[in-house]
Amino acid sequence: MTTKQNMTVQLDGDTIRKAKILAATKGTSVSRLVASTIEELVARDGAYQAAREKALALLKKGFPLGGGPYASRDELHER
Repeated sequence: MTTKQNMTVQLDGDTIRKAKILAATKGTSVSRLVASTIEELVARDGAYQAAREKALALLKKGFPLGGGPYASRDELHER
């Protein structure tokens, strides 16, 4: 289990008032609302970074696009 730590955030009074109303409509506290939003953003960023690294690894590896040795001129123009 991870230990929880406090964090101080400064907001203007109007934003705090609106946050209290929003939290009340969701049946939670402002603290929990802020914490869950930050947790979601961090998780989303972690997923993005993982997907980015996977995509870059695939690009570095390359994709099989077919091809192979070129046919000679004579092979192309056989009659």
